[in-house]
Amino acid sequence: MEKRVRLNDKTFRLYKSENEILTAIRNIAHQINEDYIGKRPLLVPILNGSFMFASDLIKELMLDCELCFIKAASYEGANSTGQVATLIGLNENIEGRHIIIIEDIVDTGNTLANILPIFYEKNPASLKIASLLYKPHAIKHDFKIDYVGMEIPNEFIVGYGLDYDGLGRNLRDIYQVTEDPQTP
Repeated sequence: MEKRVRLNDKTFRLYKSENEILTAIRNIAHQINEDYIGKRPLLVPILNGSFMFASDLIKELMLDCELCFIKAASYEGANSTGQVATLIGLNENIEGRHIIIIEDIVDTGNTLANILPIFYEKNPASLKIASLLYKPHAIKHDFKIDYVGMEIPNEFIVGYGLDYDGLGRNLRDIYQVTEDPQTP
């Protein structure tokens, strides 16, 4: 029987297992480990969604690195509002530093489009983006995602840090919304 969860008014079916997620993270970590030999990058996870990805990613890194969280929000329920409100800012001096922004998912790209100019104004030595999930058919902006765990279709998902109205972040797997009203 297919694994399902019910959150508020929506039913979600298993989409990506924890093992698939961890394999994708190890692949990203391997690339970062190779790209940053002899460097000490500053990882900047965007809260709230990226906390699980950031935690598992940093455990796989075999290089010296630092961590600084920022918070931005652009979702209301299952829809992106298109408006980003940065709630917790960047407190580190990033001039001349190697920065890796950590995102749980890049779909429209609105969050990054609003945040990237702030980073570029601070003159980092380099700026790259790592995202566990990427929806190429939803993107509305033209920038490169340097490290992508998995490309996925433009469907609403929850779990592994991603939420639906605050619920589902704690799920170890990723679930995709289904129109089938069947409960788990």
